[in-house]
Amino acid sequence: MNTIERALHKAENENQIAANPTALPEDIKSQLDKGKEELLSTPMSTKNRIDATENGNLLNKERIENIDWDKLAGMGFVTPSINTDQKSIEEYRNIKRPLINNALGSGSEGIQRSNLILVTSSVPGEGKTFSAINLALSIANERDTKVLLIDADVARPSISKTLGIKSSPGLIEYLEKNDIEFSDIILKTNMPGLSVVPAGKQHRHSTELLTSNKMVRLAQELSTRYPDRIVIFDSPPLLAATQGAALAGLVGQVVLVVEAENTPQAMVMSSVNKLEFCDVVLLLLNKTQVYMETGYYGYDGYGTYGN
Repeated sequence: MNTIERALHKAENENQIAANPTALPEDIKSQLDKGKEELLSTPMSTKNRIDATENGNLLNKERIENIDWDKLAGMGFVTPSINTDQKSIEEYRNIKRPLINNALGSGSEGIQRSNLILVTSSVPGEGKTFSAINLALSIANERDTKVLLIDADVARPSISKTLGIKSSPGLIEYLEKNDIEFSDIILKTNMPGLSVVPAGKQHRHSTELLTSNKMVRLAQELSTRYPDRIVIFDSPPLLAATQGAALAGLVGQVVLVVEAENTPQAMVMSSVNKLEFCDVVLLLLNKTQVYMETGYYGYDGYGTYGN
């Protein structure tokens, strides 16, 4: 009898085993069919749980990535922290509303893969990752909405570093290998409703992997088998890499982040032209300083473009 078995036996004798033990992730097909968070269904596994004994008691701890909310709040992100700027909360409440309506509400009619949202920009530095994370955090605060945030900017990933969570294995490993399930790369966080998929390792054939049939199948499964979840992709800039336009063809909505008073109009139009095949394109004017009559600086400008 190994250490874990002895601990279990002792716990049973002392009536210290919980009545409803936490289960482990099912196969991805079953997960997607139910359209819920990765369900836990099998007994203990060292892959997803940490089992230890302390003073004769069995401790079961599910692996959760802990995000430092106060640190993020100090960086201007929308978080559960009491230190979060209320202005930012209101800004992203306005920004997320049409996205949610298009994804899960009446606006979804006629939009293919409406719950998949790509956040991109024309060039680096316009704030696309900042916007993608804030959208994910804000939407995760909805009572009935789950969010999966995927770092698809595999050449210059930054979501894991920003959130302070592990960066590998991630999307690249899943696309490259056949022995990694999608459930293996999903990281649960200490924010209910928010899960993250990191970009993973650097790969010289990342463009080919992101445009592979496996990526196409993944997008389709995420759309059809997670009907109550919004999936947000942080994408490479459209004019700096080819992956952005390829990924845009897999989603139902695109948020094009434009840095106010900095990004030339010609660049914006070039990016819009690359997205002409997309069902819905929303323009987010970032870093604005427009005073509103309500008494605070206004949320990022928001416009629409669509076929």
